[in-house]
Amino acid sequence: MTTSTPAAAFDAEYDLVVLGSGASGLTAALVAAVEGAKVLVLESTPYVGGTSARSSGTVWIPQRDDATVSTYLDALVGDREDRALREAFLAAGPEMLACLEKHAGMKFRPYPAHPDYRQDLPGAAGGMRPLEPPEFDGRELGRQFERVGWPLPELMLFGGMMITRGEAGRLLRAGRSVDGTLLGARLVLRFLADRMRYSRGTRLVLGNAIVAALYKALLDRKVAVWYEAQTERLVANGEVRGAVVRHCGNIYRVRARRGVVLAGGGFPASAEWREKHLPHPLATHTPAYEGCVGSTIRLGQQAGGALGPSGIDNALWFPSSVARRADGSTAVYPHIVLDRGKPGLVAVGNSGERFTDEAVSYHEFTRAMYRTSNVPAWLVCDRRFVWKYGLGMIRPMTPRLAPYIESGYLHVSDSIEGLARAIGVDAAGLSATVGRNNEFARTGIDADFGKGGNAYDRGNGDAAHKPNPCVGTIAKAPFCAVRVEPTPLGTSLGLRTDVNAQVCNAGGIAIPGLYAVGNDMHSVMGGEYPGAGAQLGPGMTFGYLAARHAVRPAM
Repeated sequence: MTTSTPAAAFDAEYDLVVLGSGASGLTAALVAAVEGAKVLVLESTPYVGGTSARSSGTVWIPQRDDATVSTYLDALVGDREDRALREAFLAAGPEMLACLEKHAGMKFRPYPAHPDYRQDLPGAAGGMRPLEPPEFDGRELGRQFERVGWPLPELMLFGGMMITRGEAGRLLRAGRSVDGTLLGARLVLRFLADRMRYSRGTRLVLGNAIVAALYKALLDRKVAVWYEAQTERLVANGEVRGAVVRHCGNIYRVRARRGVVLAGGGFPASAEWREKHLPHPLATHTPAYEGCVGSTIRLGQQAGGALGPSGIDNALWFPSSVARRADGSTAVYPHIVLDRGKPGLVAVGNSGERFTDEAVSYHEFTRAMYRTSNVPAWLVCDRRFVWKYGLGMIRPMTPRLAPYIESGYLHVSDSIEGLARAIGVDAAGLSATVGRNNEFARTGIDADFGKGGNAYDRGNGDAAHKPNPCVGTIAKAPFCAVRVEPTPLGTSLGLRTDVNAQVCNAGGIAIPGLYAVGNDMHSVMGGEYPGAGAQLGPGMTFGYLAARHAVRPAM
C-alpha cells in the first residue's frame, strides 16, 4: 500500500515536474500546461535546450497514412524492442505535431527528398518522414534569449550565425548566382544588426529553433523554470510524487501531484557511464550537451525503475574529428553529411584499406568502425576536395590550410605514401586503396562497398558530379587526411517504459507518477536509427504522451 507524504511536508507544489529542458522535456511541459496543469521545469545548467539546441532540429514523424513505415520499422528493429512502443509513437506523432502547431506556432515542413537511412530494407522511404522546423526569431524572447543554449560553434558562421544545410549549399554559389548572393547578403545584414544588441544571431534554425519556440510558449504560459537546479532524489514510496532539489543554495522539497518526468538526455557526457555501457575502444569525447551525464536515469533507478536490455552498442553515433579551440576548450566536430558522401574521399583504418561505404549514415559509419576494428579512422582526400567541399572544421574555399596543419588537425603530404607515413597507416595499402578508388571514379561503380548505389548516398553526394555523385578521384597533390573517432551524440540504453512513457520496474510494472522521455527512455527503436530526426521525433512524441497521461483525469 502506498503512503502519501503530507502536503505540509513540501516547500512548493506543482502538478507536474519535468527534469530537463531539451525538446522532449519542453514538449512534456508545454502539453501539460496546455492541459491546465501547473508545471515546473528543473534544468541543472544555466541554459535551456541541452543536446536538442545543438541538433539539426529534424524530427522523424511519419504521416498517419504512411502505408509502409511499419514494414520498415519491423525490418529494422525486429524484436529488439516492444512493437507496441513504436506503434504508440506512430499513432501519436501526428497528434503531437498538431498540438505544437496550435499552441507554439510550430508548423513543421516535410523534406520531400530526405531518404531513410537504411535503404536496403523493405518499406524505406525516399522522403517525407523527416520534418524541418520553422525558423524562430530569437528577439521574441527578449532578455531570455540568452538562456537558449548555443549550437556547436563550428557549425555556425562568423562566430554566431546559424544556417540550414540547404542554405549552406546555396551560399556556396554566392558570387556565381543571384540566389546565393542575395541570400548571403540578407543573412549577413541580419546578423550584423543582431550583433549590435545580442551575443549571437537571433535568426534561429535547426534544433535551436525548436527549443526557442517551446521555451517562448512556456514563458507565455508563466511556466516556472528553475536553472542550475540539482535534483538530489525523488520523493517516492511506491509512487513518485515529488523531488528534493538544491536550488540557489537552498534545499526544496517540491511536490508533484501528478508526477515527475525524467528528461535529462541520457548519459553521452558521462565518462563513468560510457565506461560501463559503451563498446571499446571507449569513446572519450561527445558533441552532446555537457549536462547529459545520466543523473536523471540514476534517480529513476533509485525510485525502482529498471534499465532496458543492453543493445548492440547502447549509443547513437557520430564519427567526429577533435581539435583544440583558441580558448583552450575542446571542439568535437560531427562529420554528418557535408564531406563523407562527396566524391573524392575515402575512409581507411591502420591497414590503409577502406572498411565501409563512406556515404552511409553517421550511425552506421561509426558502427562499421567498431565492427571492423578501425578505431580511429582517417578521411583521406586531396586539396581540390577540401577547397570544393570542405573537410570537417575546414570550410569550403578556405585559402590557407597552414593553421589546421600546424595545430595537428590536418595532415598533408605531396604523395600518398608520405601521407600514409604521416598518419601511421600502411603505405602500400593506402596507395592501393586510392588507386582502386580512382578506377571506381572512372566507371562510376564502387565494386567494394557500393558507395553511391542508393538514394540516401546520392542525396549526400554531389549531383553535378558524374557518373557517380559519391565517387571521385584522389589524384592531385597535396593529399590531405583528418582523424575521426566514435562519439555518442546520444545513448539508446535508458529506463524501461510503457506506451505512456511510464517508467517500469524490473517486473515490467509501471511506477505511478514516474515518466521518462527522450534519451532517458530506453530506445523505442532498439538502438537502431531509421532516419534523420529519429531521436527528436520519438522523444517529443513520448513527451506529449507522458504529459497527457499524467495530467488528464483517469478514464
